[in-house]
Amino acid sequence: MTPLGDSFHVFDTTLRDGAQREGISYSVNDKLAVARLLDSLGVGFIEGGWPGAMPKDTEFFARAAAGELTLKHAQLVAFGSTRKAGVKVEQDAQVRALLDARTPVVTLVAKSDRRHVERALRTDVAENCAMVRDTVAFLVNEGRRVFVDAEHFFDGYAYDPDTALRVLESAVEGGADVVVLCDTNGGQLPLGLAETVADVVARTGFRVGIHCQDDTSCAVANTIAAVQAGATHVQCTANGYGERAGNADLFAVVGNLVTKLGLQVLPHESLAELTRVSHALAEIANIAPDTHQAYVGSSAFAHKAGLHASAIKVDPELYNHIDPDTVGNDMRVLVTEMAGRASLELKGREFGIDLTRRPEALTNVVRKVKELEAGGWSFEAADASLELLLKEELSDLDAPPFVLESYRVVLDHHQDGSIVSEATVKVHVAGERVIATAEGNGPVHALDAALRKALLPHLSWLDAVELNDYKVRILTDQHGTDAVTRVLVESTDGEREWTTVGVHGNIVEASWLALCDALVHKAMRVSPSPA
Repeated sequence: MTPLGDSFHVFDTTLRDGAQREGISYSVNDKLAVARLLDSLGVGFIEGGWPGAMPKDTEFFARAAAGELTLKHAQLVAFGSTRKAGVKVEQDAQVRALLDARTPVVTLVAKSDRRHVERALRTDVAENCAMVRDTVAFLVNEGRRVFVDAEHFFDGYAYDPDTALRVLESAVEGGADVVVLCDTNGGQLPLGLAETVADVVARTGFRVGIHCQDDTSCAVANTIAAVQAGATHVQCTANGYGERAGNADLFAVVGNLVTKLGLQVLPHESLAELTRVSHALAEIANIAPDTHQAYVGSSAFAHKAGLHASAIKVDPELYNHIDPDTVGNDMRVLVTEMAGRASLELKGREFGIDLTRRPEALTNVVRKVKELEAGGWSFEAADASLELLLKEELSDLDAPPFVLESYRVVLDHHQDGSIVSEATVKVHVAGERVIATAEGNGPVHALDAALRKALLPHLSWLDAVELNDYKVRILTDQHGTDAVTRVLVESTDGEREWTTVGVHGNIVEASWLALCDALVHKAMRVSPSPA
């Protein structure tokens, strides 16, 4: 719960509206990971998707209900539509799917523009309002808290305000807690939008939320303007992901609400996590972080030499609108590349490492991380690799459970079109030299199988470790077959999950580095250490 409690809602829809961005395709495991990160940040509500309409979303809610998702701050939300025209709400399969999702909160989307009611739904305003009222009341009677997204509200209000307000009234009559005014086409500008929000609040007295698309590049500004006009519920997506031009960026909205309006909409300690969580979510989405993103971009507090740098030497606040540490970011002077100490101190604290007592070591770690990141490494979504790096630099890391002598991967393409990968590894483990060969459905799979075959007789815990996810990104500063490859590997032992990273010009070597880090990190957590 945030310091503001239920009086102000930060509602995240990354897993529903954000997933509609071109190029994003979350697996169910991805969706669970995204939800955990958002919950760690302290948002109040996480809209997980549309059960019954999307098979992956249905599975996500089923796995969440089965215990795979434990939320400390947020409530999970299922999204869906009202009953269909002419259908009893108890008999509507989509409404039943919302109940089957077993979430404490449901968001319903409802048409609030008369033109959409008549042309898209092919019904009249009275039946549309009945659909909203019936569905809300049914879900409330089943013990659900209900929010209603009034789709195309601003366009509908401009065209026929009476109809738009009738839809809101129907939702509240049914028992909805919040009516969300949606700029679905993303065509609004801040002053006009704020005027409409204020008018609706004054005329109805309802609790009002805001949902803005970014087609005019005003989604964040429109969201903040709506809050200033009386909205107490903001719907956003991580990094502004969403269809077309996207949605209001969660991190910019929260940054503005807290630092500019003084609204403590997240737990006090969470603001410093904005940058880390933003970048981690970008990695899961397999989208390069926006370096120029407000508050959390790597260039958000970057200054070139000259006038800015001279002033910063006197007082950093002269050219920074806030202290970058506030949002977990760093100020950089591009000539000297000042960056990283605050973030690494914070991460070290999470790992139980007090870097503030070892300033020289911290300086060396910052330099090392900077050098690696310049080469394409990214530790934002790879905490396990970062922890290994910190402990290695501080000489706090035990000897690795194995040492590589060499590996070889062979790819056989047969006349019948079948492809077989074979890998051989030579490692030293527990005082022995071990050679193992295995086949796989690809070079990385074969390499992983061979390594496991070599190590399993000597590392009793290895059998519990599984590869949970594997992501590859070709870094964009180089192209073609010479491009640098970044690999993220997510592993699990059934009790916890951890992510490691590898970077190299060769995808197999990048994968090997990430796989090795995954096993070394597991070995570090095993007590007593394996022989």
